[in-house]
Amino acid sequence: MESFYALISGFAVALTAANLLYASIGVLLGTAVGVLPGIGPAVTVALLLPITFKLDPSGSLIMFAGIYYGAMYGGSTTSILINTPGESASMATALQGNLMAKSGRAGPALATSAIGSFFAGLIATAGIAFLAPWMVKFAVQFGPEDYFALMVVAFVTVSATFGDSPLKGLISLFCGLALGLIGIDKLTGQSRLTFGLPELLDGVEVTTLAVGLFAIGEAMFVVSRRRSVEEIMPMTGSLWMSKADWKRSWKPWLRGTLFGFPIGALPAGGAEIPTFLSYSTEKRLSKHPEEWDTIGAIEGVAGPEAANNASVAGTLVPLLSLGLPTSATAAILLAGFQQFGLNPGPLLFAEKPDLVWGLIASLFIANAMLVVLNLPLVGIWVKLLKIPTPWLYAGILMFAAMGSIATKGSIAELLMLLVFGVLGFLMRRYDYPVAPMVVGLILGPMAESQFRRALQISIGDPLVLVQSPIAATLLGIAFLALVAPFIAGGLSRFKAQED
Repeated sequence: MESFYALISGFAVALTAANLLYASIGVLLGTAVGVLPGIGPAVTVALLLPITFKLDPSGSLIMFAGIYYGAMYGGSTTSILINTPGESASMATALQGNLMAKSGRAGPALATSAIGSFFAGLIATAGIAFLAPWMVKFAVQFGPEDYFALMVVAFVTVSATFGDSPLKGLISLFCGLALGLIGIDKLTGQSRLTFGLPELLDGVEVTTLAVGLFAIGEAMFVVSRRRSVEEIMPMTGSLWMSKADWKRSWKPWLRGTLFGFPIGALPAGGAEIPTFLSYSTEKRLSKHPEEWDTIGAIEGVAGPEAANNASVAGTLVPLLSLGLPTSATAAILLAGFQQFGLNPGPLLFAEKPDLVWGLIASLFIANAMLVVLNLPLVGIWVKLLKIPTPWLYAGILMFAAMGSIATKGSIAELLMLLVFGVLGFLMRRYDYPVAPMVVGLILGPMAESQFRRALQISIGDPLVLVQSPIAATLLGIAFLALVAPFIAGGLSRFKAQED
C-alpha cells in the first residue's frame, strides 16, 4: 500500500502542465528517432544532456524516459515497413513484420506492435512501481564493500554483454575507468593524470564523453558507409486488427511481457535476449506454422514487441533502485541523473521521492501518449524515412557542438568532444562497444570511493571485501559473468573442430 500511495503522489507531479509537456516532447522525439534507422535513444539522450543542463531535473528526466519508451515503439515501424530495425531489439520484429507488410498486412502488424507495446509497458511499469521499493529496502543494508561488489557486477556484466567480444568490452571499460581517474583526487587533493592542463582538473565531463562517443561517433560511422536505399512498403488495407488478429495476439503479448520485464531487470539482461526468446517461443506454439516463412505470422510481431517494451521498464528497476545500468541508454540516463547532482539508488527514494515517483508515474502517461501517436500518425512517421542521410547527420553534429558550447564554452571542451567523437568512430569501426566506457567513467569514481571507504573501516584489511555475504555473492556473480562468455566461446570452437 505504501508504494500505491507513493505512486498516487507521483501522478500529482507527473500531471502538472510542465511535466506533461516534457513527456509529450520526449515521446515525440523518441518515436521519431526510433523510426529513423541508425539513431537510437542513447544517441538522442546524449545529444540532449548538455542542452537540458539548466532545465528542471524532474522534467528533463521525464523527457529522457519518454524518449526511451518512444524509441522502442518507433523502432517497429522501420522493422515492418522497410525491414530495417531502428534498434537491435527490433530485429526479431522485422522477421515477421516485413513479411506481413509484403503480403499487404502492414496495418495489423503495426497495430499489434503498438497495442502490444502499450499492454506490456503498462504491466511492466506497474512492476517498477512495486518492485523498485522492495529492492531499495534490500539495498539500504549495503555497506561500502557491498556497494563496491555491486559496481564490479555492473562493470563485468556491461563489458560482457555489449558487443561481440567480452575482451573488447573489458578494454572499453578500462579506458572509461582510466578517464575517471583524471582530475583532483577527493581524498588527498592531489591532481591525477592532468598532464599540467588546468582544464582537466575538474575531470572529464560525462556529457562530453557521451555526446562524443554516441552522437558524433555514430554520425561519423554512418556517413562512412554507403547505405543502400530500402524500399518502403506502402500502407494497404485497414490499419486496424480483425477479431482473429486480436485472438492470436493477446497471449503473445502476455508471454512477451513475462519474458521482457524480468530479463530486462537482470544485470546481464537487455532487450535482445527476451525478444528472440519470445520469437522462438511463439514459433514453437504457433497453430499456423505455414505462415512463418510465407505471409508472416502476427504472433511473431506481437510477442517480440511486447518483450521489447517490457524489457525497457525492466532496465529502469536496477537503474533507479541500485544505480545499475543494464543497457546503453540506461548508462546515458545515469549520466543524466548525475548531471543534476543525483545518484540513483536507495538514497534517491528517500531524498527525492517526488522526482522518483513522478518519473515512474510519467511512464504510465507516456505509454498512453504513444498509442495515440503511433496508430493514427503512422503515415507521418513513414515520411521521416525520406530525410536525406547527410542532412540528418549534419544536424546531429551541429546540435552536438552547440550543446557542448552551451554547457562549457571553451575550446578545450570542443577539442575533447572531437577527440571522443573520433574515438567513438574508431571503436565502432573495429567493433568495440562504447557503452562500457561511459559506464566506467560514471561508476569508476563511485567504485573507488566505496573501495577506499571499506579499506579505511577495516584499517587496510583487504579481506573485508569478501567477508560480507552480500559482497561475496555479488563478486561470485561477477566472476561467473566474466568467465561464462570465454567458456562458451571455447566450447563452441571445440565443437566446431570436432565437426
